[in-house]
This record gives sequence, C-alpha cells and structure tokens, in this order.
Amino acid sequence: MRAGSVAAVTLVAAVLGGGAALGIGKGAGWLDQKTRTVVVNARGSSAPAALPANATSSVGPISGRGFDPRRIFAQRTPGVVTIFAYFGDPSSEATTISQGSGFVISPKGYVLTNSHVITNAGEGAQVKAAEHLYVEFSDGDRQEAHIVGWDLYDDVGLIRLSSTEHKLTPVPLGESSAVQVGQPVAAIGSPLGNENSLAVGVVSAIHRSIDAITVQRYKVVDAIQTDAQITHGNSGGPLLDARGRVIGINAQIRSQSGNGNDSGVGFAIPIDAAKRSVQQLIAKGRVTYAYVGIETDDMTPSLSRALHYKVDHGALVVNVKPGSPGARAGLRGGDQEVDVLGIQKLVTGGDVIVEIDGMPVRRADDVVRIVSGRLKPKDVAVFTVVRDGQRKKLAVTLAERQLPSD
Repeated sequence: MRAGSVAAVTLVAAVLGGGAALGIGKGAGWLDQKTRTVVVNARGSSAPAALPANATSSVGPISGRGFDPRRIFAQRTPGVVTIFAYFGDPSSEATTISQGSGFVISPKGYVLTNSHVITNAGEGAQVKAAEHLYVEFSDGDRQEAHIVGWDLYDDVGLIRLSSTEHKLTPVPLGESSAVQVGQPVAAIGSPLGNENSLAVGVVSAIHRSIDAITVQRYKVVDAIQTDAQITHGNSGGPLLDARGRVIGINAQIRSQSGNGNDSGVGFAIPIDAAKRSVQQLIAKGRVTYAYVGIETDDMTPSLSRALHYKVDHGALVVNVKPGSPGARAGLRGGDQEVDVLGIQKLVTGGDVIVEIDGMPVRRADDVVRIVSGRLKPKDVAVFTVVRDGQRKKLAVTLAERQLPSD
C-alpha cells in the first residue's frame, strides 16, 4: 500500500465471501498461532486500563445534548494530526513515505495512531519501524516525533513529539464499552492526503470480528463498524461520539472491490483496547497478552440439539495446540468433523467452556474478552467446562502469546 512517494496507509481488507463470514465464531479462540486466532480485547471484562498521568489530559467532553458536527470539528481538529512516516532517508527520492492520521492525547506530547501507520506491518515482511516521523498540525506546523512502541494485535501505535513547542490541544478519550448501534459519530483525519477532513455517520454495528491487517491469521474482535465515510489516510484518526470523546481509532476499510475506491464499511479499534496498549507501552515498551492455545466456536441451542450436547451456550473447544497451556491443563478439543445446519466441517466432541474464573462464557468471543482483557501471562485461571454432560474445573497456567513465525 506504499506505492509512490506518498501513499495512504489504511489497508483495505478483501471482500468477505459467504464462506468466510465467521458464521458461528470459527477461530474465535485466540489461539493456535498457526491457525485462526482472535487477538484483541475490545470491550473487556474489566474496567478500561488506567493511563499514567503524563498520557492523560484534563480536557472534558463537549457540553450539550445534540450532535453538532461543526462544533465537534471546531473543538477537536486542533488535536488531530497528519503523520508522515519515512522508511529511509527523508532527503532521498527513493524513500517510501507513508501518510496516516493520529491524535494528541496529552499535553506531554503523546500521540495515538495505528501500528500500521508507523511501521510496515501488514506488508508480509518482517515488521520494521519508520526511520523518521513528522507530525503536521491543522495549522500546517510540522514537528518531529519518535516511536514509543506499537501493538500489532490491537493495531495500536504510540508516538511522542520530540518537543512541545506547538500548543497542544489533546482530544479526550471516552469508553467504547458504552457504544451503542445507531449513535452518531464523527471521524476526523486526512483521507487521501486531504488534511482536516470531517466525515459523519452512525455506529452501524459493534462486536465485529474482522481480519487483522497487521498479523496474519489473527482476528480483531469487537471492532466498531461505522458508515461514516473513511478512506486511505484516515487510519489512526479518532472516531468521536457526540460529546467529542474518542471511542475508537479508525483502522480499516472493507469495500466491494477491495481497493477502497468505492464505498465501503469502516472499522475502528475500540478505545478501551487502545488504553490497555498505551498503558503497557509507556510502562515497559511492549504489550503482552495471555495465551491458552485453543480454538473455539460458538455453542448455540440449535447446535446443542443437533449435536446432542447438554449445554446450550458456551465456547466449543475445536482444537487444542499440543504443548500449550490448554493442553497441559487437560482441555479437550474436537475429534470429529460434521456438516450440520448448513455449517461445513464443524469439529465436535470437544469441551464446552462455560466459565472462566467464575465469569460466564456464552460464546467464543467471551473467552477472548476475559483472557485478553482481564488475565495476564503466568496467571492461573480456572476454566469450567462441560464434558460428557458433566461440569469439570481445570486450572490453566497462562503463557504469553507470541507472534507467529511465518
């Protein structure tokens, strides 16, 4: 996506065919690093991460009850920036330049964006950070910045201005856990290089599971879907609610053609997930996630009846990676492929997870939310499963998720 001297870095996911539609949550087990793996905590089972004081601001929400795009733009655009990432010497004509968006989150110069704006993630090569970063404000002033770190799983990037000579106007962060379908939203960014652009729409869906563009074979769950028109260059910019608070980071476009030139659907990384990333990036320069090593599907009443299970809801364990924490704890995967209810190659016979540390699991995504949002590597979590009609508790010592090697 970096053809030419300047290329927008928002990647466009290929159109999903009927067979790729994740009908019952296939792959929603965040697990096997060689197969489908869900990777992001979006709504989280616990409260959003508390950011360090130097990454917060005292800016409050916009007052009022209605949705006023003009007011949102006027008050928030000074804090939204265009990011120019140089992969090579800025003075060389052969240098690749990537352009995206970002937004200031604190008076100390922290700027939040996507990881694929400041790295080459998603291009199939080893992930490499941009050698030089420049941030341009709405008034045209440009300053140098450096990378604090990135989280490929959540597609979150954090950078910091090398100086704070420019007056900073932070954009306040909201909570994505409160987002509802139908609420109005505004997106500010630099689509196709057109800085300081505003698009408005509504939240058209929540809890979406979409292909990650930064880590192959992984998925982002609970992404926020919007019909606000976003396109190349909007990546990393804020998705704002009616009070001008950030509820998501604009990250992907899915269009019919797959090239983003026609109308498409936009997706944003929930800000609650981004807060977790920011907290760890500032504290230790990297983000860690717990790893179990299982792959799950949704258990539903119709599947329970068809497959003669004695539980209507939960996460059906499809596969357990050999040598993983789940395997060591005794979790059992499926052993038989069946075609049922129009679902091809459903793997049955495995455990059904119904609780983790006492928290209910009603579908596969709940496993992701609990493990990614509440648990940490080395934690011991009690998984309650239904096996052969009987409840069983298994203690799982969680490991740290590793990036796939190929």
